[in-house]
Amino acid sequence: MPLLSEPTTPDSATPDSAIIDSAIIDSATPDSAIIDSAADAPPLSPTEQLFNEAVARYQAGEEAATLVPVFKDICDLAPKSSPAWTCLAWVYLLTDKADAAYRAAKKATKLNSKDPQARVNLVVAMLDSGQKGVRPHIELVQQLIEIDELRQEIVENIEEGLKRKPDWKSLQRVKQWLF
Repeated sequence: MPLLSEPTTPDSATPDSAIIDSAIIDSATPDSAIIDSAADAPPLSPTEQLFNEAVARYQAGEEAATLVPVFKDICDLAPKSSPAWTCLAWVYLLTDKADAAYRAAKKATKLNSKDPQARVNLVVAMLDSGQKGVRPHIELVQQLIEIDELRQEIVENIEEGLKRKPDWKSLQRVKQWLF
């Protein structure tokens, strides 16, 4: 799931009401380092646990439609969590709710303007709902994914989306524009 990387433990400085953007584990991090840092990390808040469980359910193949209310609840509990809004936008997109996806993606990009997946979700929602003005967002994503790790994550997320929704024309267009 876009933005939905492996569930992790939060930074100790992160308030319980926020789910951190650094919930994304760098795939280059050795497993032993993750285990060591997890042992030293403070316990997860109930909201963070709920988020991690929802991510795991998505990654296990659960239908997006059943996860919409879960991510909606998470956004209600942590309204300043860009990752939660990005995930909500994605599951809305997978369930053909472009207008709701647009609102969630807009909120995610407002909270974190440099999250390329939030921007991709915004562009796809705009295309799916017939809105214009995607070019500046595509150009920003192109700049942001110059970092190889971010590029690879976006590639994987787009492929995941096309696997779940093979005839997704707007996501195919975004893929063509970016790569």
